[in-house]
Amino acid sequence: MHAAIERDGVEDLVAVEEPLEIRVDGRPLAVTMRTPGDDEQLAAGFLYGEGLIARWPQVGPPEDLAGNAVEVRGALLRDPGERRFYTTSSCGVCGKGAIEQVAVDAPRLERDPRLEPVPRELLASLPDRLVQPEFERTGGLHATGLFARDGTVRCVREDVGRHNAMDKVIGWALERGELPLGGALLCVSGRLSFELVQKAVVAGAPVLVGVGAPTSLAVELARDRDLTLCGFARRGRINVYSGEERVR
Repeated sequence: MHAAIERDGVEDLVAVEEPLEIRVDGRPLAVTMRTPGDDEQLAAGFLYGEGLIARWPQVGPPEDLAGNAVEVRGALLRDPGERRFYTTSSCGVCGKGAIEQVAVDAPRLERDPRLEPVPRELLASLPDRLVQPEFERTGGLHATGLFARDGTVRCVREDVGRHNAMDKVIGWALERGELPLGGALLCVSGRLSFELVQKAVVAGAPVLVGVGAPTSLAVELARDRDLTLCGFARRGRINVYSGEERVR
């Protein structure tokens, strides 16, 4: 989604950024700054990544029909207590007080011996397969793509927040009963942060590729959970920071 503005005497297009309040049974739980669209998938993907749901929930507009709000109905897997989440377009974990709160339960990824290693050149090509129409119009959006093992595009979502784009893709897979993502590949259009690695691990994706660089904590978590983490995917090349055995 984009909006038209005037700058330097000409019309220009910019990405839309608006708040979304996520409620659970009428109780506000989180506010995220996002690009409107696929809000139900965003809410479900966020809750799944926080370990609060395990399957597609009952989700839709709130009873008061408030704008920029979505409501999830039904019991959560655990009580989030008094914790509230506020996520900006640049930070998906802002407001969490300690690293222990960030590191939700995400077991080490199990390797499937039936799956052949993925060709390095295929992984390097994934960013070129990310269809980003709103980025082409505005230059202001991140993207996450879900790919089959052979590089076929399954789902791409754009958002001003890189973590939101990831949550939307995970929500898409959750709605279709395709989690965990045991044989799939994830690709993001920017850098590789701790939170993106965490979300990929929780979703069970064995491989995460990024156009940009990983952070030190992202590499540490990827190695600890046996995720194959690849950065600087551009011009037919990639750097592999962990899980090299899945790449050939």
